[in-house]
Amino acid sequence: MHAFDVLGDPVRRRILELLADGEMSSGAVCAVIQEEFGITQPAVSQHLKVLREGGFTTVRPEGTRRLYAVNAEPLREVDGWLDHFRRFWTPPLMALETELARGRREQRRRARSAEPQEPPESHEPHGETGRPS
Repeated sequence: MHAFDVLGDPVRRRILELLADGEMSSGAVCAVIQEEFGITQPAVSQHLKVLREGGFTTVRPEGTRRLYAVNAEPLREVDGWLDHFRRFWTPPLMALETELARGRREQRRRARSAEPQEPPESHEPHGETGRPS
């Protein structure tokens, strides 16, 4: 199965998102997916099987539990394929970053100019009346 066939399903993408935070038991994955997508435990198990057979996850037994984790290699392959297309979104994102930074600088400049200015302290000696001599 092609990587995008595996990743094209929102349930499988969500499972990978969960596993990106660390290893999880199949029961824990099932509980979250059942709650979010309203599908049965056998359906979640089928999605886990597709991810495992596609190489996107690894599974290891721990007693009676099965612990799933992300296998990064197929994701690196997808990332490599996406390199051909980054030129379509990288320059606009860099331009957006520049504009956001410009806006933050302008906000700081406005905030500084709106602050009340304290009068400079006079270093001239004052007489007994408190007026400068």
